[in-house]
Amino acid sequence: MVLSPLALRRAALAGCALTVALATAACTGNAEPQPRPTKSPGKGQSGATDKPREVVFGAYGSEEEVAAFQDVVDSFNAASTTRQVTLKSWPDHESALEDVLAGNAPDAFLTSRIDLDQLVEAEALQPVSLLLDERGVDFGDRFSRDAVDAFAMDDELQCMAYSVSPMVIYYNTDLVDFDKMERREYDVPTADDEGVRDRWTLAEFGAAAQFASRRGDRRGVWIDPTLQGLAPFIYSGDGQVFDDDREPTSLAFSDDNTREALDQTLAILRNAAVTPTNAQLARATPVQLFKRGELAMIAGFRNLVPELRDAVGLEFDVLPMPTIDTRATVGDISGLCLSADSEVTGDAADFIAYAVSDAAIATVSSTGYIVPANTEVAASADFLAPDLEPANATVFNTSIRYMEVPPFIDQRVELVEAVTPLLERLVTAPGVLDLEAVTEQIDETSQTILAPPEEGEETESPTDSPSESPSE
Repeated sequence: MVLSPLALRRAALAGCALTVALATAACTGNAEPQPRPTKSPGKGQSGATDKPREVVFGAYGSEEEVAAFQDVVDSFNAASTTRQVTLKSWPDHESALEDVLAGNAPDAFLTSRIDLDQLVEAEALQPVSLLLDERGVDFGDRFSRDAVDAFAMDDELQCMAYSVSPMVIYYNTDLVDFDKMERREYDVPTADDEGVRDRWTLAEFGAAAQFASRRGDRRGVWIDPTLQGLAPFIYSGDGQVFDDDREPTSLAFSDDNTREALDQTLAILRNAAVTPTNAQLARATPVQLFKRGELAMIAGFRNLVPELRDAVGLEFDVLPMPTIDTRATVGDISGLCLSADSEVTGDAADFIAYAVSDAAIATVSSTGYIVPANTEVAASADFLAPDLEPANATVFNTSIRYMEVPPFIDQRVELVEAVTPLLERLVTAPGVLDLEAVTEQIDETSQTILAPPEEGEETESPTDSPSESPSE
């Protein structure tokens, strides 16, 4: 997404960042960031007072993430006598969105990019572009441009990019031993001069699944039969998940390129010799099987890292999603937003500027759950954790540029519920697969959600279309 005002401001920032930083005690430079008094009262603020102004910051995540956010809040409060930030937490972004849309928005809050359109339509946000410019936040050089641009709408930066988590492949390094595979003449990803393997093909991915499945009940791979799980393979094969990137009216599974990508991918994912059995999946989730050493590869995001680090006896690393034609993945981006109803706008903007500074975001990054949008921290030991797994953590950083950002869909939950049974049939149903019939039915089902008929307009139900089971 291209921002005309932001693009101009980025160019200006390069020349004035130092001046702005000195004038406003900015918190994004190499020096230790310090919260600073607001230069002028925000909306509803009355100036100097003996009582600290109260700011509420809302965040969601695991207990460890929330605890790290509390550390950031405590650090900010320790350096300020005029403001006092209080942390409000939710278990997930859905709970946060519900609270904000209900009119209970904190002054500043964490959100997911997939909720941005609903927040803007509800007029729940005030753009952060100028406020963060004033505080010396360097959008251009110190933050992932892809992550920043994802929060652009109506030629404004609606929220400040905070973290970004692309989907990658986690693999058990005992079960997928590339050196041993190479000696046995399997297709393996090429290592660079330092021994790092930073990309691989679908054929090499399939070979790893076969190698890991060669003994006992161990299985090679599991990919969730969902839109999110299949999307990286579709995009990599130059297919499309939706018929339009901005205002989709249908899924595009019956597109020729999409079908071709699925055909190649399903040759691996439908292979009963390399995927978990129904009995295995009945007694454990794919992540549990992976942690036990019964499954060699799963797809996942950065928030899996702490759980896998705690698994006894598990040795693991990460690789990017496999490539069919072009590199591609999907993921989530989170940002820090300002409430349109905040009466302490200046103080809340100060806190956001502090929260995205090197020292503050390193505190949260060290938990292992997030990939910081702050590129300085993403390249630091606070995120890469060279003494911990995964050894190849740079894969998260390099995969960001290949992320496909999905269109905004208000009926996202309904769409997922409608098509997931068909996607499960596509991936897991036994027998011969009629790819053409199933992909057409997937698209037709999606249209009832994305482009429902006008009142009084007749339409053929997807259940009336050919729906023979692939096993028949």
